[in-house]
Amino acid sequence: MAITPRLELRQSQTLVMTPQLQQAIKLLQLSNLDLTTYVEQELEKNPLLERAESETSPPAETRGIDADPSPPQAERDQSGESLQLNSDTTTNTAQEALDTDFDNVYTNDSIGDRPADTGAGDSFYPDRPGNSRFDNPDFSLEQTLSEETTLKDFLTSQLQMEIADPVDRAIGAQLIGLVDDAGYLGEDLGEVGERLGCPLADLERVLARLQQFEPAGIFARNLKECLALQLKDRNRYDPAMAMLLENLELLARRDLSALMRLCGVDAEDISQMVSEIKALNPKPGLVYQSEITQTLIPDVFVRQNPDGGWLIELNSDTLPRVLVNARYYAKISGSAKDKTEKAYLSDCLNSANWLVKSLDQRANTILKVATEIVRQQDGFFAHGVQHLRPLNLRAIADAISMHESTVSRVTANKYMATPRGIFELKYFFTSAINATGGGESHSAEAVRHRIRELIESESAEDVYSDDRLVEILTGSGIDIARRTVAKYRESMRIPSSVMRRRLKKKPA
Repeated sequence: MAITPRLELRQSQTLVMTPQLQQAIKLLQLSNLDLTTYVEQELEKNPLLERAESETSPPAETRGIDADPSPPQAERDQSGESLQLNSDTTTNTAQEALDTDFDNVYTNDSIGDRPADTGAGDSFYPDRPGNSRFDNPDFSLEQTLSEETTLKDFLTSQLQMEIADPVDRAIGAQLIGLVDDAGYLGEDLGEVGERLGCPLADLERVLARLQQFEPAGIFARNLKECLALQLKDRNRYDPAMAMLLENLELLARRDLSALMRLCGVDAEDISQMVSEIKALNPKPGLVYQSEITQTLIPDVFVRQNPDGGWLIELNSDTLPRVLVNARYYAKISGSAKDKTEKAYLSDCLNSANWLVKSLDQRANTILKVATEIVRQQDGFFAHGVQHLRPLNLRAIADAISMHESTVSRVTANKYMATPRGIFELKYFFTSAINATGGGESHSAEAVRHRIRELIESESAEDVYSDDRLVEILTGSGIDIARRTVAKYRESMRIPSSVMRRRLKKKPA
């Protein structure tokens, strides 16, 4: 064969991920908070996008499921805003608005009962228009918030009042900076002394004064020292209590007989000492820790339909509503001078149209997946977690004619509000555990719930071992191994039967 250059034509098929397709996939797996942030960024970048007004926003999409387990065909009305599975399923999408004239409340009220407005803005009725401080353009709602005191701020204020020596105050400020959120001093004093260039004796002397600060137990280097500081503050640190703190591992194992022998006390005294230990705070610094609590906002609402079945509705508050300003595009497109400006406007228009389409497709996909999950797990919604069925992504994907990866993206970071609580969509996907006699498989989550119920119902005289739990579950038709029971028990942070027997056993 001669080696010569030549031209050949070949035909092949490849999957190309266009930027628009990548955007649609990205939006599908975003949570509602991340989606809001992404849309806000697009609103800043794209001049053809604008936020839809709330009064003109379409109602949330709703889908209903009746009691018939057979999968009906989904239909969409001409407006494209509501989805209904069958003709006898109703959707509650219309709500009457409140007819309240807030502007005329003052005029309809008994005006003669109020003093005349002097114009000084200091009326007895501060909420009256013109008197409220919210009418001040320089006023901000943030000004009404009080500043929260952190642990380090609280300790610094005590340092300035209790210690006057500049050197000791500098050492104390350094030690305050090393305290963690729980109130413990985690770094070794020798290393701190080398870094500061001061003797270890001075550090220990300043630390002893800092350990007298509030809250009691602060600046401890371990749990025993933290509890000892709190007991000293209560004047309850005696030799017997000191011996108890030196043997906390015996207290964790509930070996009260060994503790009574070491501390030289009787059963009544050891019981009182244990009660005092339980009343202490093992992490005193957390009292001054302020964390912003993030409210969990569900993406889907599930409620019972009065006509039977379940009604699934998207949370409209989590759906960003954007519109394409076609009027603005028509106005500025005619004034475009060169190809660069025309190409920029064209890209902005295509991106805006695709974003609106992607948001609509995302909402429809979430609604389809949530609807099928409710259909598959109807027993859970009707009777509880013990009726949760084994379910995987492929079963949902095959039922709604979608790819398994699409269902995986939809169920990530999405939550469903149900009459039984708020659950992540992935909660309903559990592995299967075989049933004895070839019956229907059991959900792993339902088996965990069954194990917890058995352990909570056991008495102090009859504590179930893992082998005993296996016998009870097998008698209930669940084919499960002992190691699986132990794994489920440990995942729920339930101690072993030996530890539970000691915990339930009363001191002699």
